[in-house]
Amino acid sequence: MRSAFKKLPSEKHSIDGGLLFAVTICAALSTLLIYSIVKNKMIEGIGASYWQTQLFSMVVGIVIAVVISFIDYHKLVKLWFIFAPVALFLVALTFTGLGYRRDGADDKAWLDIGFVLFQPSEILKLAFILTFSYHLSRDEEEMNKPSHMALLLIHGMIPIGIVGLQGDYGTAIVFAAIFGFMICSARISWKYLLAAPFVIAAGVAVMWFFFLGQEHKKRILILFHPGTDPEYIEYQQDLGLSALKSGGLFGKGLFANADKYISVPEMHNDFIYTYAGQVFGFVGSMGILIILVYICLKIFGDSRVTRDHLGKFICMGAFGLVFSHCVMNIGMVLKVAPVIGVPLPFLSAGGTALISMYAMIGLVLSTYSHRAKSYNVFYDEDDEEDE
Repeated sequence: MRSAFKKLPSEKHSIDGGLLFAVTICAALSTLLIYSIVKNKMIEGIGASYWQTQLFSMVVGIVIAVVISFIDYHKLVKLWFIFAPVALFLVALTFTGLGYRRDGADDKAWLDIGFVLFQPSEILKLAFILTFSYHLSRDEEEMNKPSHMALLLIHGMIPIGIVGLQGDYGTAIVFAAIFGFMICSARISWKYLLAAPFVIAAGVAVMWFFFLGQEHKKRILILFHPGTDPEYIEYQQDLGLSALKSGGLFGKGLFANADKYISVPEMHNDFIYTYAGQVFGFVGSMGILIILVYICLKIFGDSRVTRDHLGKFICMGAFGLVFSHCVMNIGMVLKVAPVIGVPLPFLSAGGTALISMYAMIGLVLSTYSHRAKSYNVFYDEDDEEDE
């Protein structure tokens, strides 16, 4: 490593304020909606701690996002040997006595350490985006060689396989989407792209015949045969659709009489969009959808202005994360996708998920803030080569 006095093009630290503002609007709406659910006593057992946790997580998340925006993402990815093992270790703990299965959930994907309950796969998502971005950036020129592609596939299959073993198939699909968006944004050969549909079809067949239980299969099959099981598999989705429609054009407001609302299981969490429809109506629910689309487009846009491919891969991983969550969650609410336990980004209740999403936004902000080389008296040639 050799350092020398050198001036590089200077640029004042800037932040993508539009992106940070958009995600904070969603988080603030989330806190407001959860407060309304608690105030109207919509769900038994949901108390003030839920909206307080959401508010606290939003504040902490904003601070984390801004702090990360000041850290050069090149420095962050080089710490992969610390955060990757930690993330994998925390997920591995869910297979021990510390693992916790939430009421009504199919997966044992949470950790109960006494004073806090959190989902370590949220941390693993961030670790995967950083490690896979680094892997792609270092290997992109050689990635189309079979041996290099095999290593990339193994890297992608590790988190998919681990969360799949937990029974958290929704998160496994999210990891697959992140992997897909990131690798397709690299210099992948068209031959692999042509082969991908056949590989995916084979993977789906293996999952269907060897891994999915009857309950999961029913959730998928019912989409093709609606109305055949209204009191069981379809109940939550049918109720959610009724709730969404009941808001009319402008909604019932945040604090109408409690008997005017339709209570939907998990309406504070995975089905919060149904409550937003009741409260804000068609206009409000479409407004939320527009903000989420804006967030996705903003992240994708930031991927186009990064100073190198490493930054682009980080942004595309973040895009895959938010986009897949939005599509799967809203598809689940609209009954065009199975109930699979994937929350709506920045809106569903959950401190771990909200803070990790803000941290992910912080990574995108870092690529945006460092899109031009900043002034540095001590110029490190090794860093320049890595970039």
